[in-house]
Amino acid sequence: MELEALRSIYEGDLCFRELSPISFQYRIGESGDPKAFLIEVSWPETYPQTAPVISMDAFFNNTISSAIKQSILDKLMVEVEANLGTAMTYTLFEYAKDNKEVFMENQPVNTVTSVSNSITTGTPDVPAIKKKDKKEQLSKTQKRKLADKTDNKGELPRGWNWVDVIK
Repeated sequence: MELEALRSIYEGDLCFRELSPISFQYRIGESGDPKAFLIEVSWPETYPQTAPVISMDAFFNNTISSAIKQSILDKLMVEVEANLGTAMTYTLFEYAKDNKEVFMENQPVNTVTSVSNSITTGTPDVPAIKKKDKKEQLSKTQKRKLADKTDNKGELPRGWNWVDVIK
């Protein structure tokens, strides 16, 4: 019954994924967010009388420190203990979504800077000179052809690309 409820609730949600009828993944946060993480919940045979298996071992979570993963799992297990005996997968996912900022407050944000910004030439006091973008240069012939096609405003005349059907 909980399986059907999860399928109907998360239908079309790109963050939810059903790995098998007893195993589910949910991504907390946007895919480009450096503080996003993935929770995997698996149901044992005696679920919901026993706690589900919660895992954060997915490759998506490799940037998260193990201390923060353990902290998230500990907080989720407290929620599991409070809901033992009832269907709790949806509750766990929503609890994680609601507390994402609290869970990830100590996670450092890793930003990647491009190599061109980190390399400087000359002395550090002199700012780098920006090169001007070159515009495409047209030859005299190309300019003449362009001018012949356009009117005095630089616009092509109406119907310049129409096909003559009668020919």
